Amino acid sequence: MPKFQLLCDRLLQDGVINLEQIYQPGQPPTAWLELVHQPDYVQAYCGGQLTAKAQRRIGLPWSSALVKRTCTAVGGTILTAKLALQYGLACNTAGGTHHAFPDYGSGFCIFNDLAIATRVLQQQGRVGRVLVVDLDVHQGDGTAWIFAQDPSVFTFSMHCGENFPARKQTSDLDVPLATGLEDQAYLACLAHHLPDLLSQVKPDLVLYDAGVDPHREDRLGKLALTNTGLYQRDQMVLDTCVGAGYPVACVIGGGYGDRLEDLIFRHSLLHRAATAVFQRHRL
Repeated sequence: MPKFQLLCDRLLQDGVINLEQIYQPGQPPTAWLELVHQPDYVQAYCGGQLTAKAQRRIGLPWSSALVKRTCTAVGGTILTAKLALQYGLACNTAGGTHHAFPDYGSGFCIFNDLAIATRVLQQQGRVGRVLVVDLDVHQGDGTAWIFAQDPSVFTFSMHCGENFPARKQTSDLDVPLATGLEDQAYLACLAHHLPDLLSQVKPDLVLYDAGVDPHREDRLGKLALTNTGLYQRDQMVLDTCVGAGYPVACVIGGGYGDRLEDLIFRHSLLHRAATAVFQRHRL
């Protein structure tokens, strides 16, 4: 839980960003959450009335502080998406809760920020077609299920095939990877798929889930990327999208490590790559 604030602190400390680049999101109105989630579920979670079984499925004990953090993170992804449309590229310091389904949470995910941001921007007429590029080590099953019948949203998930969730959903494009896959093979696979996807989908916005759990030291990962591999991955995604004229909104996704300092640095690689791409393309 502390990693979100510590990530922001690290980015400021290392001069990756400055205070003028930080935007503070508000909590989204309930009506925005209910564009994706069932009203009974939203009310039960926000009111602390989920059953013990439902809380176990999420994996996080309920608290009013967690409700505030969860909703603020969703607000952050919505704001990040709007900023991406304005500037061409923007990053959240949280987000990526892709295991949340309309009527339940799962895998540390309570509300699906990627889906909610998509629906809010579509409702406001800011975007039509959206491409979700999900490179978290776990399949984005909730996102895939939510948009399964929606041709306006293309879901792409490149994940470890033998990892959570045990029961996969069907994304528009799923690329299951072998356990232990290393940097070069991973990057080659991504380079094979991403440019064609952009040409095929022609999205108004790309939502990029940059989970760092493909790292070789991640406790829940099962892949074998290095810090260099993660950075090259993020640069590839951002350079490819921005270079082709597609705005990108980024969320940090999953990451689970024994040393918090190392984990925060891994998450910071997204923002370091984004800063380099932003400057290179002079957005």
